[in-house]
Amino acid sequence: MFGMSHPNRKTNKAIPTLVTGVVIVAAGIFGIDLATDQDAEQATCAVAELPAEATDTIADIYAGGPFDYPDNDGAHFGNYEGHLPDERSDFYREYTVETPGLNHRGARRIVTGGDPADNPEVVYYTDDHYETFCEVNDA
Repeated sequence: MFGMSHPNRKTNKAIPTLVTGVVIVAAGIFGIDLATDQDAEQATCAVAELPAEATDTIADIYAGGPFDYPDNDGAHFGNYEGHLPDERSDFYREYTVETPGLNHRGARRIVTGGDPADNPEVVYYTDDHYETFCEVNDA
């Protein structure tokens, strides 16, 4: 008995494959992207394509300030959603991009990476509060 397979039991190796297939189909139905953002190519944009307020924010960054929201601008950006390349935890900083007509910070941001803060290695723009980014290749 021990060490012998039971004649009425079938070892079904197809179950993990079936489960994987169900997960992929469900993700497609519900619009879930199973690919990591690291796999996707980062979109790029030029300063001239950005709103004037974003250009102003970039100029303020390179000037070292002043910033409209000093308690928030220049603060750590955690990249918790993983939409930007993986870097050390203190690599990214965020800055508010004004949105005309709003009386709060809104959704638009510049995120920079690297040191020094007034001469970053990389600059990103988002207009949808960190859902999507473009790398500002000429900032």
